[in-house]
Amino acid sequence: MSNMRVKDIRPAPAEIEFKSMKFLITDRPNDQTIHTFIQELKKHNVKEVVRVCEPTYKIEELKSEGIDVIDLVFDDGTFPPNEVVDDWFELLKNRFRETPDGCVAVHCVAGLGRAPVLVALALIELGLKYEDAVALIRE
Repeated sequence: MSNMRVKDIRPAPAEIEFKSMKFLITDRPNDQTIHTFIQELKKHNVKEVVRVCEPTYKIEELKSEGIDVIDLVFDDGTFPPNEVVDDWFELLKNRFRETPDGCVAVHCVAGLGRAPVLVALALIELGLKYEDAVALIRE
């Protein structure tokens, strides 16, 4: 039997656009990868990063680049509490009114659970059927 380690496979950042709203779903950066993360955010014109997992990196560099970090933490494998959903929708309403060409980044640990759930809720709120929202994110 070989001693091969299974590498942590995380998807590349995914931009999703619907009705002129743009979202970037990513995995969680750390203090070593924050520079690459910031470059990725700038490519997509991101002004806010929504963190739905526990904080594990310093946000000073993001702030110095004009990128706000908003914590809307909830447990993996659970539905976001109403308060998180309300704050999420409020943030989106303000962001896309102030900067119509902006993009909101959302990340959890791997970018596979909590972050896509929030984006799916936004897409459904924008009028997509549940199945179509899931399909668009999976694409």
